Amino acid sequence: MEKKDIDWANIGFGYQKTDKRYVSNYVDGAWDDGALISDDTITMSECASVLQYAQTCFEGLKAYTTEDGKIVTFRPDLNAQRMFDTAKRLEMPSFPVDRFVEAVDEVVKANAAYVPPYGSGATLYIRPYLFGISPVIGVKPADNYQFRVFTTPVGPYFKGGIKPLTIKISDFDRAAPNGTGHVKAGLNYAMSLHAIVTAHEEGYDENMYLDAKTRTKVEETGGANFIFVTKDNKVVTPKSDSILPSITRRSLMHVAKEYLGLEVEEREVYVDELTDFAECGLCGTAAVISPVGKIVDHGKEICLPSGMTSMGDTTKKLYDTLTGIQMGKIEAPEGWIREIL
Repeated sequence: MEKKDIDWANIGFGYQKTDKRYVSNYVDGAWDDGALISDDTITMSECASVLQYAQTCFEGLKAYTTEDGKIVTFRPDLNAQRMFDTAKRLEMPSFPVDRFVEAVDEVVKANAAYVPPYGSGATLYIRPYLFGISPVIGVKPADNYQFRVFTTPVGPYFKGGIKPLTIKISDFDRAAPNGTGHVKAGLNYAMSLHAIVTAHEEGYDENMYLDAKTRTKVEETGGANFIFVTKDNKVVTPKSDSILPSITRRSLMHVAKEYLGLEVEEREVYVDELTDFAECGLCGTAAVISPVGKIVDHGKEICLPSGMTSMGDTTKKLYDTLTGIQMGKIEAPEGWIREIL
């Protein structure tokens, strides 16, 4: 298939319109059959639920060109299940898991010319989202909803190479106990914007959010889970009911145990043990792992032994192994790679 005439090495990480997107409407208590359309605009009432009460959720995943030229996605069934669970929490009708995966397949096939070639460092980002579209003036769920999937080619998240981040422990709370921190609701990201803008203004790359109840335990950043590596090479990730279950983080923990033979542990991680770790990383779809070199706790600098010049050795092995699986260079566990073309 002939690819679009795009400078793949310099497209950056931003939105670029592609040819087709998928749309399905929920009306009279049921989802319609859905279809691919060309129009990238949405028409809705000024009183639509999504505009008034933020009744919306989303997912993010990627399509890749593998080493042998196939176009694949990575564990889309987990994105589908997470959106299904999120919709239930937000009193929205859940889009069926099998239909979610099929919709992603359709959109990627329709925009295959935008899937960057292997070795370019770029990928096709896929954004499924679901929102209340009917008018709502009282605080209650909408009656009608829309599920959509669009794609956009994106360049490497780290232009110029991966460099360790400097992050700060935030005074803002990301999620409350029994709140919506464990689901991918749009409102979670809106409330994190002020905190991340503030962090950037102060010279930091990201925030480390603590648990809202005791402010003694590590949770996550505004858009990524944490992984830590101990000085005896154990891979640890924080455990909390208000942390979003990252698909990348779950995959990395499996890779650590089953591919690299490392001991792994999901447990509560306390702020006062941050000095005990050898490596730290932020994991998510966009970058896979973003290494952290320094954590600042209200003026106190915690410098990770892995340093500020490159990824730590174990973090690099995790990154290389997972991206190798995604790109078809390393055999994947059953069900992880979905071949589309």
